Amino acid sequence: MANVYPFRAITYVAKSDVSELIAPPYDVLDAAQKHELIGANEHNIVSIDLPYVPAKDEGSAEGYERSAELLKEWLEDGTLNRLDQPAMFAYRQSFEFAGNDYQRCGMACCVQTVPFGPREGGGILPHEHTFGGPKADRLALMKATKTQISPIFGLHPDEDGEATKLLHEIMDSRHPDQTGTTPDGVQHEVWFVQDAATIERYTTSLAGEDIFVADGHHRYNTALNYLNELGDVPHDRPARRTMFVLVGMNDPGLAIGETHRVLGGMATYSWGAFEAAAEPYLSITPAGGDPEALMDDMDALAEEMGDDANVLGLIDLESKDCFMATPVHPDPLEDDFPDKPLAWRQLDVALIQHLIVDKICKPNFNAGNDVKWAFPHTIEEVIRIADGDETGAGGGAGFAQLAVIVRPTPLEAVKEISRAGELMPQKSTFFYPKLATGLFLNPLQ
Repeated sequence: MANVYPFRAITYVAKSDVSELIAPPYDVLDAAQKHELIGANEHNIVSIDLPYVPAKDEGSAEGYERSAELLKEWLEDGTLNRLDQPAMFAYRQSFEFAGNDYQRCGMACCVQTVPFGPREGGGILPHEHTFGGPKADRLALMKATKTQISPIFGLHPDEDGEATKLLHEIMDSRHPDQTGTTPDGVQHEVWFVQDAATIERYTTSLAGEDIFVADGHHRYNTALNYLNELGDVPHDRPARRTMFVLVGMNDPGLAIGETHRVLGGMATYSWGAFEAAAEPYLSITPAGGDPEALMDDMDALAEEMGDDANVLGLIDLESKDCFMATPVHPDPLEDDFPDKPLAWRQLDVALIQHLIVDKICKPNFNAGNDVKWAFPHTIEEVIRIADGDETGAGGGAGFAQLAVIVRPTPLEAVKEISRAGELMPQKSTFFYPKLATGLFLNPLQ
């Protein structure tokens, strides 16, 4: 590992501008967005990739069979084409994030499909839990189409920068072969790479490296399940390889955002009661009444305390009053999770789940019952949820009582925890933007 390979991809090869044909990943689309994409062009990949909305459980066989029929039809009529020769694909995304412009560069290729976990010479390392329903949906689609429709987003250390350097050389050498813009405003550019020497150079640059799954844990589990159902197949069978876009961890365009928490549905919550119940665990100080300024206040306090300090923001959603919280004890989860690595115990998201929710909110305000969660990415979305909107972040409408604001999970923590074989709490990372679906598909036969 990392064993990476070119592949005979299926692409919209006759089109140079594929804006109307590509889509965000299946798991971020709702029915209205799917309808809008298909309304713009009936050949948008979402017609194949998303037979049922939301894709949280397996649907009836007819929907997956229809996806397989569409794929076959589009290959026969020339809408899609399978390349004659294997290729890799240099892939650049240009976007704005948190007020700054970025360009994130990666390589689409196939990776040897092996079980999750450390391996000699490098392994495939997860950091998130997965759930049965989405995996059942993706497996039904894969079995029907015999194709990996959507790539997995992977990171690799690239400590010497050779892979990233090569990508920039390719992109600087000529115009892209395909471009497209998704509804979120992200520009996608693709260069087909079929030169054997370039592919060999890229393969060599990844020798011995771990691959960390940034996004697509359900899809990689599905690839494993699909391969297991096939049984003993030849080493060169396409199903033994899984389509990734690999990005070096030192790529300057690698943007990591926040996933805040909104908690609610608690029977006896009030801010005063929360503050009293939290006193043994959290030191809480006022931070004014402007939620939009809270992140700046948190960054300033973290700089004062040291960048590895746990600084959480709290917003009482009835009053919109803001606060900052730091743990009373430097390692507050040590007694409950002595076997977890320190990096895991010091994750802000672990403190929220196991300290704020499990020790403060559930026993004191909800008779030990679960609270409701939402996972917004921006303060603006937090306030919309507080005002009773359903934003797609979860939780439902009108449930919200307390928001917990976090800073981005450090990339070094992802590496350390993944290499220790541990999984992070749900929604620990937010790598922006998502990869596009439809630029390349990986047939499994």
